[in-house]
Amino acid sequence: MSAPLADRIRPKTLDEVVGQRHLLGEGKALRRIIESGEIPNMVFYGPSGVGKTTVASIIAKSTRKRLCKLNGTTASTADIREVIASTNTLEGVNGVLLYLDEIQYFNKKQQQTLLEFIENGSITLIASTTENPYFYVYNAILSRSTVFEFKIVEPAEIVPAVHRAFSIMEEDLGETLRREEGVEAYIASACGGDVRKAVNAVELCCLSAEPEPGERLVTMELARELTQRSAMRYDREGDEHYDILSAFQKSMRGSDPDAAIHYLARLLVAGDLASACRRLMVCACEDVGLAWPQIIPIVKAAVDAAMMVGLPEARLPLAGAVILVATAPKSNTGHDAINAAMADVEKGKVGRIPRQLQNKHYDGADAARKGQFYKYPHDYPNRWVEQQYLPDNLVGTQYYVYGENKNEQAFKAYWDKIKKSHP
Repeated sequence: MSAPLADRIRPKTLDEVVGQRHLLGEGKALRRIIESGEIPNMVFYGPSGVGKTTVASIIAKSTRKRLCKLNGTTASTADIREVIASTNTLEGVNGVLLYLDEIQYFNKKQQQTLLEFIENGSITLIASTTENPYFYVYNAILSRSTVFEFKIVEPAEIVPAVHRAFSIMEEDLGETLRREEGVEAYIASACGGDVRKAVNAVELCCLSAEPEPGERLVTMELARELTQRSAMRYDREGDEHYDILSAFQKSMRGSDPDAAIHYLARLLVAGDLASACRRLMVCACEDVGLAWPQIIPIVKAAVDAAMMVGLPEARLPLAGAVILVATAPKSNTGHDAINAAMADVEKGKVGRIPRQLQNKHYDGADAARKGQFYKYPHDYPNRWVEQQYLPDNLVGTQYYVYGENKNEQAFKAYWDKIKKSHP
């Protein structure tokens, strides 16, 4: 029992792999490639514990190539040179299959070192990564590889692996492992689609279960204790971080308070108070905006309160603010207006500021018409007078379009009435 249970239970064939039927089911692309024996360069992308390393190991055993394994977290340039050198040995006569785990930790130069040998076929690369390969893998390697996405395994698919893990632990311990009803299903669902984590939880439950005459009892309470927070997949520097933040804001924008509260809970359980507050504030300004501008100071007060009291109490003002933003009327007219204006400025569409708006009260000798001629709106009926504000080359440009919500339509009606009353 020296090796961890997750390693001892690792599948030996494609049919034993848990989940990933979209890749490994009968007739699916990756399975056909593996069964053909002609292995191309591949990148396996997906969260940890879903079978990437297992499938790569199965592929390696099915080839006649020399197998080399490297991990991006520990491998050095010297390790890469050793792999390359092995292509010129008797062992590497049929080529080298390099399994490179966590390729995202290889820098660009290290990845480039492999490129020549990937191109000439002396090295076949199977790389795995938990991060989006289109951000972390060198483009030249990506263009010569096929990317396969591994997905989180559903709890129903994990249950058989959990049951098998308990059976193996019974053999190892030489004791009956009695489980309270629902323990296996709970472990399968509480580990966030990570099969390795579920199997590790089984091992911990078995080793710490209360001994009874001739057996050990694995209680639901013990399962909960040893799998607590396991369902949380969160890395503040990784894809999951940005996925949760994106889902959080999009749920508020989409006016779904239940989903918004769910993603807020995931952020707070992970301890990421700052990101939750920032996205909440952004959403109030960007997505509610002019439909109800009074929401901005309300949300700001809730955010200030949350930052002042900290977790866990911060959940209280934030929950109310999130529900408020999610259920508020929406308008992104301010967002669209500033984006359109900034796009023009970045293109160089600026022009000279009209003379009447300039902050000076004298004219040079070359001015054909002396004087500023600014009309002070408060001197006119309804505090408005028609005059040019945009530069000459932008006259007539419209950045802001009134939204259809009650608030903006009231403003539109007000100004339509005033401006139409002037000749």
